[in-house]
Amino acid sequence: MEWASESAAVRRHRVGGERRDGPAAAPQPGREALAPEPPADAGGGGGGGGGARTRKRSAGGDASRGAGTGLSEARAALGLALYLLALRALVQLSLQQLVLRGAAGRPGDFDARQARDYLEHITSIGPRTTGSPENEILTVHYLLEQIKLIEVQSSSLHRISVDVQRPTGSFSIDFLGGFTSYYDNITNVVVKLEPRDGAQHAVLANCHFDSVANSPGASDDAVSCSVMLEVLRVLSTSSEALRHAVIFLFNGAEENVLQASHGFITQHPWASLIRAFINLEAAGVGGKELVFQTGIDLAFIENGYIYHTKYDTADRILTDSIQRAGDNILAVLKYLATSDALPSSSKYRHGNMVFFDVLGLFVIAYPSRVGSIINYMVVTAAVSYLGKKWLRPKQKTGNYTKDFFCGLGITLVSWFTSLVTVLIIAVFVSLIGRSLSWYNHFYVSVCLYGTAATAKIILIHTLAKRFYYMNASDRYLGEVFFDISLFVHCVSLMALTSQGLCSAFISAVWVAFPLLTKFCTRKDFKQHGAQGKFIALYLSGMFVPYLYALYLIWAVFEMFTPILGRSGTEIPPDVVLASILAGCTMILSSYFINFIYLARSTKRTMLSLTLVCVVTFLLVCSGAFFPYSSHPASPKPKRVFLQHMTRTFHDLDGNVVKRDSGIWINGFDYTGMSHITPHIPEINESIRAHCEENAPLCGFPWYLPVHFLIRKNWYLPAPEVSPGNPAHFRLVSKEQTPWDSIKLTFEATGPSHMSFYIRTHEGSTLSQWSLGNGTPVTSKGGDYFVFYSHGLQASAWRFWIEVQVLEERPEGMVTVAIAAHHLSGEEKRSSQLDALKDKFPDWTFPSAWVCTYSLFVF
Repeated sequence: MEWASESAAVRRHRVGGERRDGPAAAPQPGREALAPEPPADAGGGGGGGGGARTRKRSAGGDASRGAGTGLSEARAALGLALYLLALRALVQLSLQQLVLRGAAGRPGDFDARQARDYLEHITSIGPRTTGSPENEILTVHYLLEQIKLIEVQSSSLHRISVDVQRPTGSFSIDFLGGFTSYYDNITNVVVKLEPRDGAQHAVLANCHFDSVANSPGASDDAVSCSVMLEVLRVLSTSSEALRHAVIFLFNGAEENVLQASHGFITQHPWASLIRAFINLEAAGVGGKELVFQTGIDLAFIENGYIYHTKYDTADRILTDSIQRAGDNILAVLKYLATSDALPSSSKYRHGNMVFFDVLGLFVIAYPSRVGSIINYMVVTAAVSYLGKKWLRPKQKTGNYTKDFFCGLGITLVSWFTSLVTVLIIAVFVSLIGRSLSWYNHFYVSVCLYGTAATAKIILIHTLAKRFYYMNASDRYLGEVFFDISLFVHCVSLMALTSQGLCSAFISAVWVAFPLLTKFCTRKDFKQHGAQGKFIALYLSGMFVPYLYALYLIWAVFEMFTPILGRSGTEIPPDVVLASILAGCTMILSSYFINFIYLARSTKRTMLSLTLVCVVTFLLVCSGAFFPYSSHPASPKPKRVFLQHMTRTFHDLDGNVVKRDSGIWINGFDYTGMSHITPHIPEINESIRAHCEENAPLCGFPWYLPVHFLIRKNWYLPAPEVSPGNPAHFRLVSKEQTPWDSIKLTFEATGPSHMSFYIRTHEGSTLSQWSLGNGTPVTSKGGDYFVFYSHGLQASAWRFWIEVQVLEERPEGMVTVAIAAHHLSGEEKRSSQLDALKDKFPDWTFPSAWVCTYSLFVF
């Protein structure tokens, strides 16, 4: 890429006193400052005698300067594209390099092969729902067996204690719109590794061995428990004495929304010893762990398409991923268990911490207050740089300030129109039924929405260059729009820092490195323009922010793209993804906008981007890209829930007023059943489920309160179900309290998972109950949702609610309903359910079980 020096300074003629056909006025300072005077005999587009002459742009938008002036469009576009592709390749390379070879295999090292053996044994048991024999007996027995073997092999320096906890408790949680959870006799296997003389302080490592129904749960979370078993083995055989205890919590009811964790931390005597903790989780299968903010929360995020499906098997988890996770967790636990700081950890608290990993290679962490100081120092440097330009006398800077803020407006307009453009496309694609065309082919989203966003940004700036800045120096405009990008990121940095958000470090990177790059390239750019040396220095200086941005963008799409395939029927995934892509385009283009003004033209770039967008759009509209895949190596299934249920509705007198049975069908993405109907014609719009207006949660047996996310359901009539362990629900007592409320006491028995729903009638309110902390928590929509589960055996669930009746009405004061979910064994199956499951195509994952629903009015 080369830049030929301009032959004369460029200025804009102002209206007010100057005639365009009159003699040349004195050059405006500022706009010409970046363009050195050429020799008097310079040819091409130069002015005679070295004088300053105004040059107007041609109809094509280019300055009528001599050949060789300005950046070549092809070179500029190709160079920037290759630069971004090279950085993306570096990100991908870092993700593939999971472990450093040669580090493992020595005594005291984590052995991924042993951990894999644990993993394969646990997953061979099959799905492990809370309360099932697979979870409560077989898995617990295997864990205890392996822990006993580890204890036999342990060093005499250490002592291992094992406790099987069976807690009962209740709590409310602000998740999925809010609900209350009750658990009874669930299982925790707790292991304490401590010095022979005991310890007063401990660090906790947590995993869960239960799984969702119909999934082997290899990544979520059997692999973490396998890693913890191997870490326990390595630490227990170490010849290095520990100063503090390490508690390994293998919890058996995490998929019931943290029930076992709550049972441990609120009821177990060892919980008081804990000073730090590590939680091991998953939202995908394999790859490198992503660090979240609890104690230290580590999760696998790659390939989230098979999370919670039958494809979540042990063979899909790379041994290198296990090795990497084990090495990291072993190192952290060993450090904490021998640390002087752990006993008085409160003295070492710095408040919130800024922490981030660099390409998965290492983690940087520092207190947020230190981050704030760094951020404000960066802001001060940027404001000083910009302020010098804004505050210079007008005779030196000309109309720089005006051009700067006009350019800022143009940039904001380009971003806004870019977002509007992709949203229009996304909405249209959604309306014609072509959502998720990118789910199995992510490049489709880039070609459709990424190109549209980029083309619109380039178009707006090209129009500004042609019609507003038509007489300004390209170098001057390049300088102005660099400063605008710096200003935008500086404002973002100040806003995030003032709000105390730790993520402000990202904006700091996007201000500090470009500012340093400007200082390093300013002299060369001023003297020679955008020549090869300047381009090389400029792109080198942008290496860190762009590399890290691409790494974060990878993490965002790696995590959230699969989630959009299970986010319900109400959120258009194309709108969400298009918005994210538009935002990424704005960020990535920010410091490249100046190249639009430095380049001779942008026509071919815009035409190429538009062509790619249009072709992709037509292919998407034609249905060329099918969203789902059953490819053995990389399945991306459509998720469907099938619940074969029998519903019974009672009136105020206890009479049955309605009873029906059928298979309730829920698709977990925006496309509903549109792709299923051609394969199973009986599932069509004629059997759409209708809301029972007088029943809580529309009269359907929701497993969790996700009714506001999934409003499109189908109800296929089918024979009644008769599970072997049916639910029994009865009113034990009804009494009036001294404070004039009505106390209703209920008792329920049934399978390991039940959901209880409450809706108060007009004139009545739910004042208190025996669940959670005593204060009823409403779910989204105003009804009350209680999630119940128990272990292998449990007594009858007895609880009470108090209803404050302000006005007695003939329809009663409250409607309650209970749903029983049979998730394991033969009880979860029916012949009709099996027959329907067999009809689903292989690119789907139908998760099916039997349930009952009973409604009562009091």
